[in-house]
Amino acid sequence: MAKMSGSSNLVAMKKVVQQLRFEASINRVKVSQAAADLQQFCMQNALQDPLLTGTHRTDQPQHYLAFILMLQGKS
Repeated sequence: MAKMSGSSNLVAMKKVVQQLRFEASINRVKVSQAAADLQQFCMQNALQDPLLTGTHRTDQPQHYLAFILMLQGKS
């Protein structure tokens, strides 16, 4: 039983080492650079963002349906 525990421990440690090697190989980016890149992306795409620009009433189906129901006198 001790042998099984030792071999499973070895397998677990190999997985940990593999994960650590993977994480060490990842190309790092400074937080300041990532923030600048994100800010630039947001500024470039701001005009297409409906949360910033809003949407037209005709783009919202629930408003269209409410308008149709109002015209039919079912509001």
